[in-house]
Amino acid sequence: MKDKQENFNYFREKHGEIFDAYENFGHVLHEKGGPLDEKTRWLIKVAISAASQYEYALQTHIEKALKVGCTREEIEHAILLVAPTAGFPKTMSALMVFRDSL
Repeated sequence: MKDKQENFNYFREKHGEIFDAYENFGHVLHEKGGPLDEKTRWLIKVAISAASQYEYALQTHIEKALKVGCTREEIEHAILLVAPTAGFPKTMSALMVFRDSL
């Protein structure tokens, strides 16, 4: 089975115009969608990825959160906040991805 990165690369190469539009949408929404600061936006994306159990996005969002100055403690807190709403098993899975990422 093809890995997620390989599949992503395939989509980007095969459907470049669609990828570019989607990428631009995400960028504009992230940068100009509202008043939240950069760190908060990435912590929210970490939590959403954790709750969705989308490991690839979670890994990417953890990396980007670290790059903009989020601490490990802040990222872990964002993941722990998933438990009451999305469930303890999703939190534990995300915590494992987080720990593997470090």
